[in-house]
Amino acid sequence: MSGARRLDWPGLMRLGLGRLGLRPAEFWALTPAELLLMLGQGAPPSAQAGPLDAAGLAALAARFPDKVKGPVDERYRERDAGAGGEP
Repeated sequence: MSGARRLDWPGLMRLGLGRLGLRPAEFWALTPAELLLMLGQGAPPSAQAGPLDAAGLAALAARFPDKVKGPVDERYRERDAGAGGEP
C-alpha cells in the first residue's frame, strides 16, 4: 500500500475518547467517516450552518409530514388514546 494515506489512530482515539467523551465501544463502532463528521470535518455545507432552529424544523415538518399509510391498527389507536394522545 505505498502512497496510501494512513489514519492516525492514537490521535483519533484522543479526540473520540477525550474531546467527544465517547466510550471505547462507541468509538470502535464508528466508521472513520462518522468520527470525522462528529469532529466537524467533512460535513456538507448545509450541516455547517448551525443547529436546527424552529423555522428549520417547521420547514422539515412541512416537507415530510407525518401521515398514516394504510389502515391504523386498533391496538395502537387504543394505546395512544389511553396515553392522552390522538392517533
